[in-house]
Amino acid sequence: MHSLRPLNLLTFLMTLAIIYAGCTPAGSGKKSVQSPPPVENFGDYWYQGTAELTRYELRQARYGEIHSGDAVLIFVTEDFLQDKQVKYEHGSREQAVSVLKLNATRKFYTGIYPYSIMTSVFTPVSAMNHSLKVSFSAQEWCGQAFMQLNFQGDDSYRGVLHSYFQDEADQAFAVNNALLEDELWTRIRLNPEALPTGEIDLFPGAHYIRMRHQPLQPQKAVASLSSSEDPALSEKPLQVYRIEYRSIERVLEIKFEAEFPFAIVAWEETYPSGFGDSRVLKTSAVRTHTLNAPYWSLNSVADSLYRKQLGL
Repeated sequence: MHSLRPLNLLTFLMTLAIIYAGCTPAGSGKKSVQSPPPVENFGDYWYQGTAELTRYELRQARYGEIHSGDAVLIFVTEDFLQDKQVKYEHGSREQAVSVLKLNATRKFYTGIYPYSIMTSVFTPVSAMNHSLKVSFSAQEWCGQAFMQLNFQGDDSYRGVLHSYFQDEADQAFAVNNALLEDELWTRIRLNPEALPTGEIDLFPGAHYIRMRHQPLQPQKAVASLSSSEDPALSEKPLQVYRIEYRSIERVLEIKFEAEFPFAIVAWEETYPSGFGDSRVLKTSAVRTHTLNAPYWSLNSVADSLYRKQLGL
């Protein structure tokens, strides 16, 4: 695994400049309306004006086979409006809270045509018991699908779904608040000691729901957190967060470093591999490269070298 950071002066100056302009996360400064998790150097890592980009070698189960591809996890802090549930950019800061945002992407080919999947999660840095928003989109040559959940003040999520499949089409719905599988990734990075264990109710990941064409509803699951070591993944001690669903055929294991900043080094998902396909296969992803950079400013042709540094 390659750990790379921008080293030239130009990149450093760009980092300082974009803190106050453009697509810069509004939470990248040290001023936050919330208290960070109980990690002494949390702010030194997460409020330095850059994002953490990590590429994983993806082996995605689909249609009864394993397909090679790339997964990228992009973690960054930003200020987020609780009322409008969008990034804070201007105006009153009264409704702004600091969130850890995850943009998780997967790209792979099934035969001739590509899949592009992205899930975005917005989890408050403070000890709130819910994430504020999750959005998901998938594009492939058959069409597109989009789903979004927005947390409501009445302890529920308001949801929308748009799909090219006839039985799904356009929907608006509401679901009671429960833990989201998609927010486990941000919760690991914020404070893994607070991860729930034992019997839990959990909404499966949005990508699983949409690729299996299942209704969104909480499922019974058993969660465990254990210690591990694997020199092939990291020289540091590891922890493994395991989710085993009881009512659906799905197991998720996320492996991460036990020391702050709790970097995610690999994950595995076991479930039936496709819509209407009962064959159970394992999707896996293993970290290969990581880079801390202000990616929103690295948009010139010359900046394509960073893609090579990420193994893309």
